[in-house]
Amino acid sequence: MRIWTYEGGYDNNFSYLLAGDDTQDAAIIDAAVPFTEIEPIIESEQLNVNYLLITHTHGDHTAYAREYCSSLEDIQIAHFGGGSFPESLSLSDGDTLSVGQQKINVIHTPGHYPDSVCFQTEECLFSGDTLFVGRTGRTISPQGDSRQLYRSVYEKLLPLPGDTVIYPGHNYGHQPTITLKDNIAISTLLQSESEDDFVDRMAQYERSRTLGS
Repeated sequence: MRIWTYEGGYDNNFSYLLAGDDTQDAAIIDAAVPFTEIEPIIESEQLNVNYLLITHTHGDHTAYAREYCSSLEDIQIAHFGGGSFPESLSLSDGDTLSVGQQKINVIHTPGHYPDSVCFQTEECLFSGDTLFVGRTGRTISPQGDSRQLYRSVYEKLLPLPGDTVIYPGHNYGHQPTITLKDNIAISTLLQSESEDDFVDRMAQYERSRTLGS
């Protein structure tokens, strides 16, 4: 699979353009950067973008969604639950989308936000704000929930193969991507012994941010 990464937006956001090795069909994950940044590759590779896949509907991940949709004739926007954009495709946990021969699996991962999903294909996991390099997402917003996040991460993501490469929604770590196995090794939030332990570790992490460490 071919993956092009674009960084920018509100807070070191990532948008991704992906296509199979032997097809012109493609998808974009998150609309965090202007379409003009992605357009040159779409044109030079003569890609047909089928989907704009949204990891969750926080504004920094959807900022340019309407611009993408107005610029690309065949694109369809898709996110968990649907309804946030005209004629958007409603996604559910366990759905599978096809981009050419490429299969993209939808994993509902609430916790950071109720409609958070991860997109998994081959050895890649596009994790939005559920999982970053070095830590999980945060749960400080009114709709965040640390216990839900624990179940999403520990029951749905950590059982994936250790060589799965994480492509997060922001560039918050010491490198832009990391394997799941290596991420567990460097993150105390991914080494919890129980749900209660994870909730405690999340609280400690947030206190450390408040103190500026």
